[in-house]
Amino acid sequence: MAKYNEQTLTNWTKPPSDTEQSKLERSERMVREAISSDETLKSKFTETFGQGSYANNTNVRLNSDIDINVRYTGGFYFNLPAETEEKDVGIDSLPPTGYTYSEFKNDVENALVAKFGRSDVIRKDKCITIIGNTSRIETDVVPTWNYRRYSKDGSYVLGAKFWSDSSKAVINYPKQHIENGIVKNSNTYRRFKRLTRLHRKLRYNMLEDGEKVSDNITSFLLECLVWNVPNRIMNNYDTWTERLKQSIIYLYENTKEDDSCNEWGEVSELLYLIRPSRKWSRKDINEYMVQLWNYLEF
Repeated sequence: MAKYNEQTLTNWTKPPSDTEQSKLERSERMVREAISSDETLKSKFTETFGQGSYANNTNVRLNSDIDINVRYTGGFYFNLPAETEEKDVGIDSLPPTGYTYSEFKNDVENALVAKFGRSDVIRKDKCITIIGNTSRIETDVVPTWNYRRYSKDGSYVLGAKFWSDSSKAVINYPKQHIENGIVKNSNTYRRFKRLTRLHRKLRYNMLEDGEKVSDNITSFLLECLVWNVPNRIMNNYDTWTERLKQSIIYLYENTKEDDSCNEWGEVSELLYLIRPSRKWSRKDINEYMVQLWNYLEF
């Protein structure tokens, strides 16, 4: 007999309660207010938007968090294809911004301190964290710059890039992630995001029950893994028990060898999911699927 019944699994597919959702929305609004009211940042071109599980509506009850991207749009980093020069895409004559990423991160930190107080704002390697309280969720604010990934014809995909305080560059595509997730959710009768919540909730349960889950198995990874599960698995089965089972089987079978998952992408479909440079490996995923199956007593 399985560890959890169908009703329990169904409950875990649901988004946070209205009360939790209100706290999440309040946190996002307060960050927007901090950035828009700061005298230094008023003179800069920026945009502030949610990203991560909250923005993607894949966060789970009692484990909700919020990530806010504060992006500088008055300049950009870029990447060119091989044998392509700046003049080929028309950016060779652009003037320098006179502003650095480090200065921008400092300005964002100062704006948050002015809004929330020094004791409630912690600068970390990759983000600036606003400590949660009774009215707001702990919030990670990520200052980024526009990032253009050019093609040879001069067109580009717009993403975000930032530098950690330890000088590590990070590139991602949060808006494409959100858009693709919406499409897949629509194509699966809203089951993509529900199945993602279910996988995330089960990981939290495993940790709470003392299971030694690898640190490489992150919530972000689980969402991307469900993204790579074919729609038919979400559409062709009638229960969450069976959808969960079939998703685990698919992910296990297709992470036995490199060839079957080498082309898998993040939800944005602009970065490969399984590559030597990533935190997780194919082996991590394969072993976790066995661990999850056994935990569920399937």
